[in-house]
Amino acid sequence: MAQNPLFDLTGKVALITGSSRGIGRSIAEEYARAGAKVVISSRKQDACDAVAAAINAEVGEGTAIAVPCNIGRKEDLERLVQAVMGQWDRIDILVANAAINPVYGPLATVTDDAWDKIMGTNLRSTWQLCNMVMPQMAERKDGSVIVLSSIAGLRGNPVIGAYGVSKAAEAALVRNLAVEYGRANVRVNAIAPGIIETDFAKALTDNPDIAKAVMRRAPLGRFGKPVEIAGVALMLASAAGRFMTGQLLVVDGGATVGDPTMA
Repeated sequence: MAQNPLFDLTGKVALITGSSRGIGRSIAEEYARAGAKVVISSRKQDACDAVAAAINAEVGEGTAIAVPCNIGRKEDLERLVQAVMGQWDRIDILVANAAINPVYGPLATVTDDAWDKIMGTNLRSTWQLCNMVMPQMAERKDGSVIVLSSIAGLRGNPVIGAYGVSKAAEAALVRNLAVEYGRANVRVNAIAPGIIETDFAKALTDNPDIAKAVMRRAPLGRFGKPVEIAGVALMLASAAGRFMTGQLLVVDGGATVGDPTMA
């Protein structure tokens, strides 16, 4: 069956941070299946190599390259962008997915260093990476940036508050960049996943009390899967999403809209 042109990424180059596992890996896989060249990036070279090799084996040699990067270091981000530009001379799609959450507890227990690390890694690095990538998109009058936010940025949380603050700020960053780059036909959007079955969310998905609460209260009654976020990311990167910018798309199985048990 032919590729639906609305979701066809043939000829596009996509850089996805945090793509050696979880949501980022699923996005990279779906982009590659839609025809894009993809850049696999996370901190460890061997993990990136393994994912790139798997994608090349499935889709075709030369589809994926591996470029390790610690997003908390500006010099690493610069090397990442330079490597991609050196390989393909363009970045059409940027997915800022990598993030950290080293603190599990109330805000009063977050140290200054931990706060700075969360804000630096989750927020500052996204801003820096966008500043490095988006000008060449603007020159070509084409590009899509997708930032992975979280429903933790939409409501209070007693144990991941600092992470939530960083994710709320990312949504504000998206709105501002959308305004600044809209006339250059560069779109900027964010996705706010609910609880997705990934290693990152194991503290939540492996907790039987949380699982029971989700099953009872969320309208769809389950955790999400990485590919279900990748599908939304594919829409935002492709022609299917070409009239959408500055938005935060909540993909949470209905968790933030209401509790069906209260009906």
